[in-house]
Amino acid sequence: MEVPNNNPTTICHVVAMPYPGRGHINPMTNFCKLLASKRDEILITFVVTEEWLGFLSSEPKPPANIRFATIPNVVPSEKGRAADFPGFLRAAQTKMEEPFERLLERLEQPQKPSVIIHDTYLPWVVGVGNRRDIPVASFWTQPVSAFTVFYHFDLLKLNGQFPVDVSERGNELVNYIPGIPPTRIADLPTVFHGDGLKTVHLACDAVSRVPKAQYLLLTSIYELESQTIDAIKSAIPTPIYTIGPSIPYFRLGDNSSLSIDSQNDESSYMQWLDSQPKSSVLYISQGSFLSVSRTQMDEIIAGVDMSGVRFLWVARGDASRIKEGCGGKDYRKSIQEA
Repeated sequence: MEVPNNNPTTICHVVAMPYPGRGHINPMTNFCKLLASKRDEILITFVVTEEWLGFLSSEPKPPANIRFATIPNVVPSEKGRAADFPGFLRAAQTKMEEPFERLLERLEQPQKPSVIIHDTYLPWVVGVGNRRDIPVASFWTQPVSAFTVFYHFDLLKLNGQFPVDVSERGNELVNYIPGIPPTRIADLPTVFHGDGLKTVHLACDAVSRVPKAQYLLLTSIYELESQTIDAIKSAIPTPIYTIGPSIPYFRLGDNSSLSIDSQNDESSYMQWLDSQPKSSVLYISQGSFLSVSRTQMDEIIAGVDMSGVRFLWVARGDASRIKEGCGGKDYRKSIQEA
């Protein structure tokens, strides 16, 4: 790929490496757009797999100072990753490093990038940056409380509360994790029990490598999680910054100000929602990761229809089928296709 012929003394070149999943790419994208809006001299290279570049090609074009770069599809397809999530996570943590470093070699001409921002769940980026003398910022997309639970994972084992059978001991309180109020075992992140046990060691290992990065970026607000953030700052010497929520609540057309985005008015669902009685609408969304069988979906559709409740259903390609199963669109239904 070609690198723009910009004056290296005036350009701040940021390389962004998100984890290849919608719930991670979206926050990184939103943060990069916000960052790019601050100064024209900031150039961001956003690295994704070839498959993900195809997914993103249908979205609005990013600002001029954000460009995409790709690495090969060395991880399983996004379309089937839910079938073997542990395998997908292992692939992301073991197979993406080599092609990313090859790409970085090309990006270093005529000079090294200023910083690499990477998803915390791709811990190998820290090693790449340290080897190449490029500062690395670890980007955490989940609540800060989840980070500190992962970071202090050994305390759960030392106190005999991992592993446990949640059906028997789920109501036991965990009251020794710094910055976290007493919490039931059942309310800890789901990777600590059930099927999550297949990936908990990978998640905890990723978080444990954060102190080797030069910065930690938390997608939160200090006032919202101050107790937990202060505890993390006491435990980790790495400079920590709260950058606020990485959601698309801002409009980037005018760099001088940020405002609520009122441009997405192609559908009437907001007007429909405003016309409904308070606390009367059920919101349904299965996200972009987990899938259900056709039989399970039919049961969900039938249950929602028989309930008679008003609902807003965000569907992934099943909108027409859901509308048919729910008897068409009427005063109590709204179905939007994502």
